[in-house]
Amino acid sequence: MRVLLASNASYEFLQGGSTRSNLVWIRHLVAAGHEVRVVCAAPAERREPDVERLYSAGLPILSVRDLARRPSILSNEIRGFQPDWVLVSSEDLGHTLLREAYRAAPDRLVYLAHTPQFYPFGPASWNPDQQAAAIVWHAVAVIAVGHHTADYIERYCGRRVEVIHPPIYGQPPFARFGSVDRGLIVMINPCAVKGLSIFLALAERFPQCEFGALVGWGTTSEDRAAIARRPNVRLLAPVKNIEEVFSQSRLLLMPSLWYEGFGLTAMEAMLRGLPAVTSNSGGLVESKADTGFVIPVHQITQWEPLFDEMHMPVPLLPDEDIELWTEALGALLCDRIVYETESELSRQVALRFVSGLHLEDFEAMLKGLHKAAAPDPIVTVDDRIQHLSPERRELLLRRLRQRRGR
Repeated sequence: MRVLLASNASYEFLQGGSTRSNLVWIRHLVAAGHEVRVVCAAPAERREPDVERLYSAGLPILSVRDLARRPSILSNEIRGFQPDWVLVSSEDLGHTLLREAYRAAPDRLVYLAHTPQFYPFGPASWNPDQQAAAIVWHAVAVIAVGHHTADYIERYCGRRVEVIHPPIYGQPPFARFGSVDRGLIVMINPCAVKGLSIFLALAERFPQCEFGALVGWGTTSEDRAAIARRPNVRLLAPVKNIEEVFSQSRLLLMPSLWYEGFGLTAMEAMLRGLPAVTSNSGGLVESKADTGFVIPVHQITQWEPLFDEMHMPVPLLPDEDIELWTEALGALLCDRIVYETESELSRQVALRFVSGLHLEDFEAMLKGLHKAAAPDPIVTVDDRIQHLSPERRELLLRRLRQRRGR
């Protein structure tokens, strides 16, 4: 097979769960002898060159800095490479890559649904778009990483979904960490949507404990400053292997306030015997399965009309009941039996979950697909304007000006 992956995230430096998930799938495809290419964003800190073709473990990556150029470059790659399947990852807030992939290969489009905020449909969407949602509906396949997310997509997009969870957790035997007596109370990707306000409030409630905040894709300079003001909170730099952090941790806090697709980080911690205290946002409940310490929160439902330095919408944070979190954390820290029971249960649940994952599942799914009959084109306003003559464009512009002047 020839497979092309398109994403508006960077694949040079991996931070988010979606990029890690996609990469484990496509690297398996490469190892199995398939031809794979990636068209993606360049790292934010890179200024030159604008377009760079890289190779990572035999995987060609076309890294494009200019967002406006990515659709045309994607189209050129599709025409030149002629992939059997074009995978579009949901990390595409403007749905530009989704539209271009549909224009260039409407019968070969596969949508990788990771982050609900980036979907063009549903109440969690930052940019709902009926035309983009129709494109997802027309896709040959839609892949979700969990059953909770699949239910969400089926409800708000109205189509069947394949559930394939990425086996990103490594190979057994898995190291076991965690002790009630020592280690960091750690949070991954401290930022507003991930519940940094709850994490910092708990650091104040437990001044005798040491907390750790691992910088992630959402952490702003303001977040860093707030963390630095807490004497018992250590700011942790990004690591290549999450075990570097888990090996010095006591438990995981994941007080997410936005709708989560799946709790990858919670599963990683539980797999290594670390109790995870999480919110009940979205797919976190699925990842926690039958374990304890799932705390109800008021999810973020409103956003400021502006973006922060990490290009994320600024949320309006609802009031939360910190007492529920204080009781949960206190129970784990002050009772050895509670801690060790939760540690063992978490590990067994995670081991059982991971044992059911197989790298070959994604490959088998693609092999079993059939190209869709050429669907009726989804015609956008931009498409119509592009085909107007200069005279008709000028006439349309005059009419719009007249309407605005009324």
